[in-house]
Amino acid sequence: MLPDTAPVREGEALDARALAAYLGAPSVEVEQFPGGHSNLTYLVRASGHEYVLRRPPLGPVAPKAHDMAREYAVLKAVHPHFPPAPEVYRLCEDPGVIGAVFFLMERRRGVVIRGEVPEPWRAAAPAISRAFVDCLVALHAIDIASHGLAVLGHPEGYLERQVRGWTDRWRRAQTEELPEIEMAIRWLAERLPSSPPATLIHNDYKLDNLILDPADPTRIIAVLDWEMATVGDPLSDLGLTLCYWTLSAARERVVTTQPGWHSPTQIVDYYAACTGRDISRISYYEVLGIFKLAVILQQIYFRWVRGQTRDERFGTFDRRVRHLAAAAAARVEASL
Repeated sequence: MLPDTAPVREGEALDARALAAYLGAPSVEVEQFPGGHSNLTYLVRASGHEYVLRRPPLGPVAPKAHDMAREYAVLKAVHPHFPPAPEVYRLCEDPGVIGAVFFLMERRRGVVIRGEVPEPWRAAAPAISRAFVDCLVALHAIDIASHGLAVLGHPEGYLERQVRGWTDRWRRAQTEELPEIEMAIRWLAERLPSSPPATLIHNDYKLDNLILDPADPTRIIAVLDWEMATVGDPLSDLGLTLCYWTLSAARERVVTTQPGWHSPTQIVDYYAACTGRDISRISYYEVLGIFKLAVILQQIYFRWVRGQTRDERFGTFDRRVRHLAAAAAARVEASL
């Protein structure tokens, strides 16, 4: 399990003097949260306070991606109605301060399961699995109309736009021909299901985006990484979650395939029992989720190939993309 924070990685330092001036503090201390492959997240200590700072990755990024102002607005809107969403404090849209737009939010302390499970918690895997689904169910149960959250997305035609949009992203970041991806793209475009009523969706809901209570691992203290949250088809959240839950290419190590954790079937059945939603087309959403993950990793790999990031973790992402492509094709073939 990765430590909570670590020294800032080479090449990813913030301008501490400029940040201190912006905060009106004599000085700041900065560490980095080492997990994640997308936006950069830092712990900032200033004048006796702690803040979490979020900024985009270094170098050019995909159009409409890594929009800090939008993530700030989402969290500001969602936090009052969904306590696991951290409170945001301040948005800085002046890139002259640290070189990019950023925002500051509260720090929440707890444990993130990433790579290994703490020994005392291993027996609690079934209960953590249920709590994981319960939290997603609670998110999808928020009344978006009465709370004014419907403005966060455009649910009509959501799935069609998803397939088209992620296909465009794939084309822009593509570095090799992958017939399995082309098969998945055709299958997704030709078999669009009818979506259930729209809900708020996280779009990156996975175990290591949760902070758990050290005293009670079934209590979720925070849900992190809201950059892709929107209003749309809730089953797309579930489909992507299943990919993270089972596929080794989705992360370095998948703890949820170990004994005690719910199986994908148990996850889906429990979600269906809690929500009453029809999950008969869940295979479609799984393929869509795998495809989206492949595109995300391909975009990161593309930036690494072009020298726009020097993080050596990304140099092998092409292998993970191929693995995901094969997994998508296998699920397509199983559904035929």
